[in-house]
Amino acid sequence: MQVRLQRVNNQVHFVAENADGNRVHIDGSPAVGGQAEGFRPMELLLAAVAGCASMDLVPILHKQRQRLDDISIVVDGRRAEGRTPAPFEQIDISFVLTGRIDQRSAESAAALAVEKYCSVAESLAPAVQINWSVVIGEAGEAE
Repeated sequence: MQVRLQRVNNQVHFVAENADGNRVHIDGSPAVGGQAEGFRPMELLLAAVAGCASMDLVPILHKQRQRLDDISIVVDGRRAEGRTPAPFEQIDISFVLTGRIDQRSAESAAALAVEKYCSVAESLAPAVQINWSVVIGEAGEAE
């Protein structure tokens, strides 16, 4: 697996490209010359862990014969304070599911997705505490 980055300005704005040609913009905070033209690296890490777990959660729910109409994920990270570097100490993932879904089945699926199958979460363990929750909402409630 390989990703290439190319700087696109004279500051810290980069474009990352994978082998399939997909791209994502990465930029730093204004304190380091960023101009809000992309995700910050730590935001990408949050997106990666939530995306990885979700890519496992969806097929697990389907195998459980749950009717998943929609999924929205909110992920929050708490970083170490007063030090540099400031790694994540805790990440909280909230899966908001809509459809005909049994709460216990959804929680079982989320546990498997985050704790057993997610390579990103495993890459962060044991240094980062990863918590998750599942909310079953009505149609139209997913954010």
